[in-house]
Amino acid sequence: MQIELSEETYNKVKDQILAEEAKLKEKKIEIKSRSGDVIYTSSKTTIKEAVEEAVASEANLSGANLRRANLHEANLRRANLSGANLHGADLSGADLNEANLSGANLREAYLSGANLHGANLSGANLHGADLSEANLSGAYLNEADLHGANLHEANLHGADLSGADLRGAYLHEANLRRANLSEANLSGANLRRANLHEANLRRANLHGANLHEANLHEANLSGADLNEAEMQNIRLFGRGGVTKISKSQADDFFKAIGVIVK
Repeated sequence: MQIELSEETYNKVKDQILAEEAKLKEKKIEIKSRSGDVIYTSSKTTIKEAVEEAVASEANLSGANLRRANLHEANLRRANLSGANLHGADLSGADLNEANLSGANLREAYLSGANLHGANLSGANLHGADLSEANLSGAYLNEADLHGANLHEANLHGADLSGADLRGAYLHEANLRRANLSEANLSGANLRRANLHEANLRRANLHGANLHEANLHEANLSGADLNEAEMQNIRLFGRGGVTKISKSQADDFFKAIGVIVK
């Protein structure tokens, strides 16, 4: 069956099609705030490219709603994402060097292998996040929620984790050398074979934590709760320096390393 159109009708249909194509070409990606306000508009075709463009132009993305966004291996160096919603976002392999993520929601976010050197994550929600093999050296994670987070083989050298919630966190073979973990809650955390050389664990909660074969040489454990902690085969000695505990901790400490004092 063949349909014949008049020249006038044909031209009208053609104009409509061309108009729709033009609209599609002009379609913009909008980055909105958590309240729904547009904070950045881009002609890029993917959210990753749009966010990278915004960061490159030094746009303020604080409070941005990027829930479950695909930002795999994105270049977000020095980005301002404070207070942003990145719940469930894929930031694996992303470059977040010195980025501001303070107060951001990164709950269940995927940050495996990401570069977060010197990043500000103070007060951020990283509950259940995957930070395995991430570079967090020199990062600020004070008061952050890392409950149940995966930090397997993460580099936290010199990081500030003071007052952080690390209950049940997986820190197996993590590098925590010279990290500040004062008053952090590490109850039930897995720190097996972790490097805690010169770490500050003053008044930290290590109740029930697994510290098997961890390196605690020159670590400060003064006032830490070691009740029911497992510390068999830990490393305490080396060239110079001492591991510090208070007299009141002696019983819990000896029990943790498997020594029974009669």
